[in-house]
Amino acid sequence: MHLDVQDLRNFYYRSALGRAAQASLRDRMMRIWPEAKGQTVVGYGFATPLLRPYLADARRVIALMPGPQGVMPWPSGMPNVSVLTEETLWPIETGHVDKLVLLHGLETSERVSDLLEECWRVLGPGGRALFIVPNRAGLWARRDRTPFGYGRPYSTGQLETQLRKHQFLPERHLGALYQVPSAKRLWMKSAPALERIGRGMPSFIASGAFMVEATKLVYPPKGKVLPKRSVQPVGVLNPSAKPV
Repeated sequence: MHLDVQDLRNFYYRSALGRAAQASLRDRMMRIWPEAKGQTVVGYGFATPLLRPYLADARRVIALMPGPQGVMPWPSGMPNVSVLTEETLWPIETGHVDKLVLLHGLETSERVSDLLEECWRVLGPGGRALFIVPNRAGLWARRDRTPFGYGRPYSTGQLETQLRKHQFLPERHLGALYQVPSAKRLWMKSAPALERIGRGMPSFIASGAFMVEATKLVYPPKGKVLPKRSVQPVGVLNPSAKPV
C-alpha cells in the first residue's frame, strides 16, 4: 500500500520531525555518494528529500513517483523533474542510470520482484543503487505517525537476500534515524546527540531505517555458446516439368 504524496510532502517538508528525518537520511547518503558530477541520478518512490544536493552537478536528475502514490512538482522554483509512472514500467531507457535511490518505494510495493527487475534494467554498467527501508527492529517501524510505519519493514538479511535473488550485489549498509520518532520538544532537542551515539551502535539494533548500497551483476551465458546461424533467403523455384 503506497502512501499518498500529500502525506509524504507534509511529513518531510512541513513538520519538524520530518525535516529532522530528511537531514539524517541525507547526511548518511552523502557519506556514501558525496557527488554525482555528470551522472544520471534517479529516485523512485518519494526520494525528492534526498536528491537536491545532486541538482547542481548531475547531468540529469529524475524523480519517479508511482501512480498509486501520486506526484507533486519538484523542485520548487526550478524546472520540474518529477514524473508519474507505472510501478514496474519506468520511462527510462535500459542501462542509462548511474545512481538510483529508492525511498518509500520498496516496502510499500505489492510487486517487489517486478520492481527490483525494473531497477536492474535501468541501472547502467558500474551503476549503483541505494535501497532505503524501515528497520523491522527499530522504533520507527512501530509508529504509524511517520511514513516508516507503513508497508513491510525489513531486516538487513531479508533485504540482502531479495537483492541477491535479482542479480544485485550488496556492497555495504548504513543505519539512519537513530532519534526517537516523536515531535515532543524533549526528544527533538536530544535528536542530534542520539544520532551521534546511534551511529556507533549496530544498525540492526538502534536505527529506524537502514540503507543498502548494491551494484548490478551481469552474469555470462551458461553452457556452450553456439554461433548464430545466418538464414539465407530462398528463391522461388521454377517448375521442372509440365503438368500432365
